[in-house]
Formats: sequence, structure tokens, C-alpha cells
Amino acid sequence: MTTRPPKGAAERSADERDDAAFAAFVEARLPHLLKLGRALTGDEQRGADLVQDALERTLLRWKRVDDPEAFVRRAMVNRSVSVWRKVHRERPLTDRVDAGSGRSEPPFDHELLAAVRRLPPRQRAVIALRYYEDLTEAQTADVLGCSIGTVKSQAHRAMAALRDQLPSFADREETP
Repeated sequence: MTTRPPKGAAERSADERDDAAFAAFVEARLPHLLKLGRALTGDEQRGADLVQDALERTLLRWKRVDDPEAFVRRAMVNRSVSVWRKVHRERPLTDRVDAGSGRSEPPFDHELLAAVRRLPPRQRAVIALRYYEDLTEAQTADVLGCSIGTVKSQAHRAMAALRDQLPSFADREETP
């Protein structure tokens, strides 16, 4: 039976710095990641689980991750698509409001979220990254591992589907 030698002071302080850096990253980005998780899954609880899973994966590779934000986003998108593929279907939207949370969202947002939930996973990922996370087309393509043209076409199809599902939103679209 072999045992590891105890860590030296320099090794411990480096680990503590890494832990502190990870904790600071999580503290700074958690609200945005939860928002992305909710947009990707269509559900607050599943979105939080998705974020937790991605953060666990990130922590394991923290020393080797160059861009933690991009790594976490990519892990969330990959895991979301992977889970969806396993299930082979999407859950139908329930129109109930969670009375236990004490939070009520405006019906405007609830309708939009319900429509986004009905999009295919790839289109939902593009919408979440482009409009919830406010990434450029190039950044979204990088996160999804596809071309900018694919991002554009998926966004176009998703927006067309959302306009069809929510005719009241077509009039409210902002013009640049």
C-alpha cells in the first residue's frame, strides 16, 4: 500500500488560490449561468441541475481551462442536448405557476419561455446563447462547434417559429 506524501506549503497555497479563483468565478457568473440553464432546459430546476453539472465538470478541469466562461457554456449546451437525445422527446409545458416559490413572472415572459421550450434543442441553444447570454454569432458558433452560417440559419428558423407561435410578439420586436 502506497500513500501520498503530504502536500507542501507551496502546493497547498496553489490549490487554495485555484479554489478561490473558482469560487470567485462561480459567485460572479452564477446568475447568468442559471438564466442560461433555464433557457436551455425550459425549467428552473433542471436548469439549476444543468449549471451544477457543468460547474462540477469545470472544477475537475479548472487548472487546464483557459476560458472558464466558454467552457461552462459549452458543457451546459452539450449536456442539455445529450439529455434531450436520451429522452427522445421534450416535456410538454405545464401552464401552472409555482405558488411555493413566491415569485410570479409576467405572462409576457411566461408565454415566451413556453414557446422557447417547444423549439428543437439546437435552435433553443442558439436563442439562449444569442439573446439570453448576448453572445455574437461568432461566439455562439464557437460555443456550439458549428459555423456562423449554421448559427444564423438556426436563429432565423427559431425566430420564425417563435413568431408563428406568438403572433402578439411579432409586433413588439425591436428594430435596431
